[in-house]
Amino acid sequence: MADFFPEQPYNALPLLPPPGEIETKVVLKACIEARAAVAELKQCGGLIPNQAMLINTIPVLEAQASSEIENIVTTADRLFQFASTPDAQIDAATKEALRYGKALYSGFQSLSTRPLTKQTAIEVCSTIKGVDMEIRRVPGTTLIEAGSGRVIYTPPSGEAVLQEKLTNWEKFIHEATDFDPLVRLAVMHYQFEAIHPFTDGNGRTGRILNILFLVDQGLLEIPVLYLSRYIIQHKQQYYQYLDRIATQGDWESWILFMLDAIHETAQWTTQKIRAIRQLMEITTEYVREYRPKVYNRDLLDLIFVQPYCRIANVVDANIAHRQTAANYLKELCEIGVLQETKVGREKLFIHPRFLQLLTAESHTVNPY
Repeated sequence: MADFFPEQPYNALPLLPPPGEIETKVVLKACIEARAAVAELKQCGGLIPNQAMLINTIPVLEAQASSEIENIVTTADRLFQFASTPDAQIDAATKEALRYGKALYSGFQSLSTRPLTKQTAIEVCSTIKGVDMEIRRVPGTTLIEAGSGRVIYTPPSGEAVLQEKLTNWEKFIHEATDFDPLVRLAVMHYQFEAIHPFTDGNGRTGRILNILFLVDQGLLEIPVLYLSRYIIQHKQQYYQYLDRIATQGDWESWILFMLDAIHETAQWTTQKIRAIRQLMEITTEYVREYRPKVYNRDLLDLIFVQPYCRIANVVDANIAHRQTAANYLKELCEIGVLQETKVGREKLFIHPRFLQLLTAESHTVNPY
């Protein structure tokens, strides 16, 4: 193991793959369980009739949680509310978290034309920060412990060193196929955070790359694994296990932590998607019974695309012209499916049960 001193640039960060046996018996056992949970999530997500609903909702929760890890505090409610509102009306924290969601989605789209690469990382980080980011060229980046001011890590320094390590990182992602993909994910995530290639935004970029890797490898169809929730709940262990690789060469604890994160998160997200499907079925039957003239499959799908709906959304979906669209939404308000509210000069129609289901830890579906 390379000598490690927190105050010195870690240019001796070993290249991948890690030395020694990292796929131990206990790791492989945890891998099997995590892979099964991810496979179940993939299957469950495929049963949702409108995939836009998952792409527009679960990543918003991920954006909120991942931003919170970096002390950028907003709420999922605000993110849903301002998802398509001009930037001038949004507070800075919500604006930055929304950029995370945009980065995740654009990264996902990029996978249709090229595999995951260091260029993906650059584009993701640039979108998160709202400016063109590039690989660090100037030395002086350190990670400092909040409160004590103590230097806890100094990443590698020098553009040539960083480029070499990123090229090796990219090669490992695609060529180290002897390792289980979930083990590769844990290793690539550590290495990316250890390289720390950007002056800012590395943590959020790394967490997006995790999700994109699962899609890139075909383990998920769409980016709906909400890992940041688990990291927030176990933030101390997350940083502790990252540190133990550099200081002790302890890969097993880190990999097991990440496999637990994937396993638990996949199960939680599967339960959330099942609850959403249940709410969709309940809402459909309720509207069919109490407002049969308004009942329209496309309209009901639309109010589950995201928990805030606008009249323009109904018009743009070619469901109805503006006046009829407004009447439809108001009738849904009359029977308690939606609630009308005003934000500035704009009318928003909130879907309260859907919003509550998305933002609550539990998966309880409240009846009408």
